[in-house]
Amino acid sequence: MEYTLRDGRSSDLDSLWRIDQACFPPGISYSRLELAVYMRRPGAFTLIAEQPRPKLKSFGEQPGTILGFLVMQEESNKVGHIVTIDVVGNVRRAGIGSRLMMAADARSRVSNFSSIYLEAMVTNLSAIEFYKRHGYSILRTELAYYSDGTDAHIFSKDLLSSPVTQ
Repeated sequence: MEYTLRDGRSSDLDSLWRIDQACFPPGISYSRLELAVYMRRPGAFTLIAEQPRPKLKSFGEQPGTILGFLVMQEESNKVGHIVTIDVVGNVRRAGIGSRLMMAADARSRVSNFSSIYLEAMVTNLSAIEFYKRHGYSILRTELAYYSDGTDAHIFSKDLLSSPVTQ
């Protein structure tokens, strides 16, 4: 599958919100306003995996199909926080999530972040394994972390001691 990574734009918000709604249940998924706030925070960035559409002579370059995205923000003391990573259901396990994670890791290293953290539902076993494969370790478990009462594992990755992944 052919796709490229690019920085998110404010015009992507509706598409990203719809993807987030499809990826996570109510109480876990973000409202449109929450997602917009996370994307616009100082020090935040959004990475988008997009399948390009062919250029049509009469219409010029058309926006591509968004296959997945990642929103990350800088916390205090050069710590990154992955707010969400979402990949459209029919293209999961095609390497898109891994490529988004590696790009966020690379950008964090360039920005001299010392570590990155994220949260995952304790019941989301595929996400837990995915994060572990990318060098994240469970730091702790927060009880009733999500608004629906679900617990969350808090994962962390030390960028100062972990190897750079390609």
